Amino acid sequence: MASAFDTGRRPQWCPGCGNYGILAAVRAALAELGLKPESVVAVAGIGCHGRMTEYLGVNAFHAIHGRAVPVAVGVKLANPSLKVIVHTGDGDAYSIGLSHLLHAARRNVGIAVIVHNNMIFALTTGQAGPTTPKGVRTRSTPSGNPEEPFNPILLALASGATFVARGFSDDVQHLKELIKRAVNHRGFAIIDVIQPCPTFYDVRREIRGRLYKLEGHDPADFKAALNLALEAEKIPLGVLYDVEKPAFEENFKHLVKQPAELASLRKLSLAKLLARFS
Repeated sequence: MASAFDTGRRPQWCPGCGNYGILAAVRAALAELGLKPESVVAVAGIGCHGRMTEYLGVNAFHAIHGRAVPVAVGVKLANPSLKVIVHTGDGDAYSIGLSHLLHAARRNVGIAVIVHNNMIFALTTGQAGPTTPKGVRTRSTPSGNPEEPFNPILLALASGATFVARGFSDDVQHLKELIKRAVNHRGFAIIDVIQPCPTFYDVRREIRGRLYKLEGHDPADFKAALNLALEAEKIPLGVLYDVEKPAFEENFKHLVKQPAELASLRKLSLAKLLARFS
């Protein structure tokens, strides 16, 4: 049941915030996958999405700005048996923490990254970010954003991500299915979730009539995924790319007999460990 992943804390987001839909989708996905709360770790960065770790009833770590991905990579390497989910915003992932995101994708680390893409720095009251469309007026661009935005789907594909999807926070059922596939994916998975921010940038009106769900698309076709990523007028939702390759953590099986997190400390000599530093 999804309630097994509810901490009981009342969410403090603005009314109509897309985070509510993402939270509901994640809880339902974990419940339907039959996972135990202790087998899941959620890592969040800085932003309105950061409160996900307070409301998800799993092991959780709230990292500093832009550093959610490297923390999650460390957790996965310490215990590859855990399901590791990253909650990060567009500013957190595509600006401050961009380098970490790209290299985790390149290495195919077995984590699922959910980007809460509201196309603005919402927590700091509405400044333009890396995915803010050109011309949009924000508090930092009162005459209109002069910059072209990132294409996060294209960026993920070019970086070597083996699972790339796009969801919409208002479509909880569809997003739940994407999350289930991402969590079970072998390797690096990223879902860019379009998330309206009703306070500083509510994109619902702009994207109305432009969203459509993928049908008949072969997610193993890289060139087809690239073409979908380049669509401008229409916005495809679903799994754009999904292929299986060995995950990064699998490279260390011959070196590590068991996860470091599960190693017994009783047989370790502190004096012996410290001797190398004397």
